[in-house]
Amino acid sequence: MAAKFFDEIWGYSRGRKPRPGFEEIAHWIRSTPKKEMRRRQDSAEAAFRQLGITFNVYGEDEEAERIIPFDIVPRVFAADEWARLSEGLEQRVNALNAFLVDVYNDRKILADGVVPSDLVLGNPGFTPAVNGIRPPHGVFAHIAGIDMVRTGPDEFYVLEDNARTPSGVSYMLENREAMLRLCPELFEMFEVEPVDRYTDALREMMQSVAPESAPKDPVCVILTPGHFNSAFYEHSFLADNLGIELVEAADLIVDDDIVWMRTIEGRKRVDVIYRRIDDDFLDPLVFRPDSMLGVPGLMAAYFAGNVTIINAPGGGIADDKAIYSYMPEIVKYYTGEEAKLPNVETWRCREPDALKYVLENMADLVVKKVDGSGGYGMLVGPSATSEEVDEFKKAVKANPNGYIAQPTLALSTVPTLGEKGVKGRHVDFRPFVLSGANGVETVKGGLTRVALREGSLVVNSSQGGGTKDSLVLRPPRDQKQSQSQDGRSQSQSQAKGGS
Repeated sequence: MAAKFFDEIWGYSRGRKPRPGFEEIAHWIRSTPKKEMRRRQDSAEAAFRQLGITFNVYGEDEEAERIIPFDIVPRVFAADEWARLSEGLEQRVNALNAFLVDVYNDRKILADGVVPSDLVLGNPGFTPAVNGIRPPHGVFAHIAGIDMVRTGPDEFYVLEDNARTPSGVSYMLENREAMLRLCPELFEMFEVEPVDRYTDALREMMQSVAPESAPKDPVCVILTPGHFNSAFYEHSFLADNLGIELVEAADLIVDDDIVWMRTIEGRKRVDVIYRRIDDDFLDPLVFRPDSMLGVPGLMAAYFAGNVTIINAPGGGIADDKAIYSYMPEIVKYYTGEEAKLPNVETWRCREPDALKYVLENMADLVVKKVDGSGGYGMLVGPSATSEEVDEFKKAVKANPNGYIAQPTLALSTVPTLGEKGVKGRHVDFRPFVLSGANGVETVKGGLTRVALREGSLVVNSSQGGGTKDSLVLRPPRDQKQSQSQDGRSQSQSQAKGGS
């Protein structure tokens, strides 16, 4: 008997009856001719190719530069679903930032034994060079991409945290542009939250964390490793939409601990750098001396408080999947609350009992490198051959500290256009959370990645996945009016000294 997956439109009815509130999107799926859907989808992909919305697949000689396949059937989040998600995301990102400030300064969480000291201080992602540094406003992860999965109507889980240089926001924005142009009837049918607020929110956040010495209108730039980088399209897209300069290392110079940008009009001081370069390559005087991508002296300017780096150096420790396994405890430690978004159950292979369990049950588990990304360094046990499982066992035995394992989840599906019509395909989700001096904001949308191959659970673009638009529905008007009245009542109560 086939596994019974939760479908986000049809629930468990296998296409017979849509979930309450999803009747209109179900009708649109059923009533739109498949040839018309295919025509629209082909038009979107042709536009993406013309715009140069591509990514590079490292290690492949042929067709290394590709567009990410786009699916015309959107994912839809109800307003109440999104409200719960955004609360949990903001709680989690606040805890991540508190954790990063702590482990590079007082290390209270380590002294209290909540997270093992050796797991942090001996971690390849830990950056000793930033010990004692507190970034402006206590924000390390200014831009966080929190990867999530869903298994049921109210069952959302965090799969991993991305606090270094999370990518994919350009696909979120371009997917929405394509849907507005090709499927305008959906936006007449539904009141959908806009995602184009992201660029304004990003600009506001960048300006809010500028050094105290910066002018009222700080100079912000995006630092890219260059056009050979897999996410270069996104770097240039964001720079264009933010109205700021896209620079490479050769465009910047540090003089007297101040960062300057070379321009045709002379040098111009830089206050905020949104870097899309990993820590190891940022500054050859502090990190890798052979780096041609970084700016000599950049870290000295950062330590002097003369420039803000987004995301702050050292945040990569939060991406480690072994650290991830402690996030429920980390959230409780810094917020005093239980985590509103649970983790996926995780076995840390560094622990003997967990290692024994993983080795005995590897064919049923998903095993990952703690520092892996992009779907690489991962074994999906149920779909692996016995030879692949045996090879992975050898790797885990040789370096148990480098792996974690998780159960194979029944990931939710979303209707997706394929060669045989619209069928359910597994999805994950990456919402984007911005943190700055003015607080935390979750963009009302995100990047839905879809496994286009039937039965596949691997959604990464480098492994054959595609993307969808993610529609967040606005609350019903009566609900919004009630929330507004509640807000006014609370404000009046506080003004009168009420609690």
